[in-house]
Amino acid sequence: MRTIDLRGKRLDRAGMLAAVPRATQARAEALEAATAIVDDVRRRGEDALREQAERFDRVVGHAVRVPAEHITDALASVDPDVRVALESAIDRVRQASAAQVPAPQVTEIGPGARILQRWQPVTRAGVYIPGGKAVYPSSVVMNVVPAQVAGVTSIALASPPQADQGGRVHPTILAAAALLGVDEVYAMGGAGAIGAFAWGAPAIGLDPVDVVTGPGNNYVASAKRAVAGVVGTDSEAGATEILVVADSQADARLIAADLISQAEHDEQASAVLVTDDAYLAERVAAEVAGLAATTRHRERVAAALAGPQSAIVLVDDRAAAEAFSNAYAPEHLELHLADAASAAERFTSAGAVFVGDQTPVSLGDYMAGSNHVLPTGGQARYAAGLGAYAFLRPQQVIEYDHDALSEVRAGVVALAQAEALPAHGDAIEARFQGNPG
Repeated sequence: MRTIDLRGKRLDRAGMLAAVPRATQARAEALEAATAIVDDVRRRGEDALREQAERFDRVVGHAVRVPAEHITDALASVDPDVRVALESAIDRVRQASAAQVPAPQVTEIGPGARILQRWQPVTRAGVYIPGGKAVYPSSVVMNVVPAQVAGVTSIALASPPQADQGGRVHPTILAAAALLGVDEVYAMGGAGAIGAFAWGAPAIGLDPVDVVTGPGNNYVASAKRAVAGVVGTDSEAGATEILVVADSQADARLIAADLISQAEHDEQASAVLVTDDAYLAERVAAEVAGLAATTRHRERVAAALAGPQSAIVLVDDRAAAEAFSNAYAPEHLELHLADAASAAERFTSAGAVFVGDQTPVSLGDYMAGSNHVLPTGGQARYAAGLGAYAFLRPQQVIEYDHDALSEVRAGVVALAQAEALPAHGDAIEARFQGNPG
């Protein structure tokens, strides 16, 4: 991992943003490629999806719409321990997601004047589950459960066809779908799947959705940008990121383990440590080197750690660490600080914050009850992670009676005249013609 030394530098916000390690070129290239793939699916539907499956997944002749028996067979054969773990994760995420659904609220503006604020679920959602370098049944839980809690009644799921499974979606993903009652599943992956959700694919019975959610690589994240405005999307949950903020009391071994845990996702993964303790930085670097050499996905980890998106960042003090973290706005933020609990409130920009060295990102990936579909690429400065609210639309229902309308009659007419929109005022006056009250 490279070292970025910011000690002695007084950076303003723009300077801090510029100092953040990002693989900007890779993201730009992904957007261009993803846009072309999405457009191809829009124009050619199933034919494009099959060509993309052959090109990217080395699969031909597969059933794009997954037959029901594949799903039932997968549930029957899933490892019992995995099933128990999935059922526990479902329960935990369901509990946390339920807290994200606001109750309807009625505001009485005055006698006979009321506004109802309600949250309506979308009719149909498309959830994407990655399946390239790893298998993610946990992502089935993280996407489907919030949609169900929000009240979505039609959910379609897509995941790449697997060459080593005869072109089928991975059986563990299918088992997770079965546990959640999802029976509309498609063997399609990457940016093409996002395009198919947005535009539909009539030849395989796929109707367009209202909202697309789910994590993936930078191509999947970029595809969401390409379909924005056609469908709603969650934040762009692209290649994973972990930022660890640590002080001199932190355990270098645990930090190294957590950095590697995210680097093993993908060569584009970001792993960053920020600290004001140079000795800790040296120890973490040594621990990372040792662990990275022995981990199962050592080549992938090495590529991620050597990339421009990963670094050890040295800062002067805690305030500088906080400023850097809030500028970076990581997907996952771990606080390995002696006062982590009280310090957490000052770290305002992160997809999810993991407080203390006993709360690793891996916990959030599976069993914490929180959602692991989170914004990447700095979007946590303005975007939220996935939750029930991603499938809800706030809606206002306004109801005035005649007396209440009379109360604001003059004000509406005055403002309509001021804006040179007299017909707006006429629409009010029409309700009082022949009825001066």
